[in-house]
Amino acid sequence: MDYQEENKTENKRTNKVRRSFRRIMRIVIVLLVLGGGAFIYGRYYFVFGSGVKAGTLNYVVKKGYIFKTYEGVLIMEGFRTGNQGALQSNQFVFSVDDANLADSLMRLGGRHVELRYNEYLGALPWRGYSNFVVDEILSVK
Repeated sequence: MDYQEENKTENKRTNKVRRSFRRIMRIVIVLLVLGGGAFIYGRYYFVFGSGVKAGTLNYVVKKGYIFKTYEGVLIMEGFRTGNQGALQSNQFVFSVDDANLADSLMRLGGRHVELRYNEYLGALPWRGYSNFVVDEILSVK
């Protein structure tokens, strides 16, 4: 074989290696994007749990530096003890992402309410500081 034929053969091998590398990189990038999307969905948008909490509504406030969110505290009956001999009230700290619902809750401070909530694995800054997001008032006494 002469030099030109060797050079053509080498170029073909190099081009095959480049195409294979590009194909592998595209597959890796697609897998990373899909994996990242699945992680973000599972962490911040998948509803991990939902339920109802009842107690005396302490307060609901609108606060935040950049994202103004509604945060509240519900005091439930009973006591939780962290250490032996200590008493602590059982509080449910939550966020509200609906402005109309938050406005209704602001007017119910000090009353006994039942709230339906969704629990997420992570909090988003525009949804609130808590992993628990209240989405409905079930009853007011």
